[in-house]
Amino acid sequence: MLKNISAALSPDLLWCLASMGHGERLVLVDRNFPAHDVARHTSTGRLVELPGLDIPQATRAILSVMPLDDFIPSPVSRMQVVGAPQTLLPMQAEVHAIARECEGRDVGMEALERFAFYEAAKKGFCVVRTAEFRPYGCFLFTMGVIFDRR
Repeated sequence: MLKNISAALSPDLLWCLASMGHGERLVLVDRNFPAHDVARHTSTGRLVELPGLDIPQATRAILSVMPLDDFIPSPVSRMQVVGAPQTLLPMQAEVHAIARECEGRDVGMEALERFAFYEAAKKGFCVVRTAEFRPYGCFLFTMGVIFDRR
């Protein structure tokens, strides 16, 4: 039992988050994403399931414990809408707002073309699949650093 940790963070997900190092990417995806295929190419080869959560819920839980990289301009990446690359869907805007809120600062979010996103995801640490039903619920979060301020 742990205190002050979201119940949404499964033991497998907590292991992944605790094992990640600076600059590594967590892949957070919707239920339409080819998660098994991509996960087998990641650093851990793991697919972590969060079957009861949508993308915003999972984002809030993950970013409650995961610092985002502040050495790069865009520690959050999202999948572009095919045929409308400049479109920012409401759920994607919500994830961006959650990231800024959890970090307490402005956080850049870049858009990656669909196949570029798949390739970047294969280089991630692990894949976390949610029950999100809305399309384009696919994100990469880059792990930051926690500075010891003692």
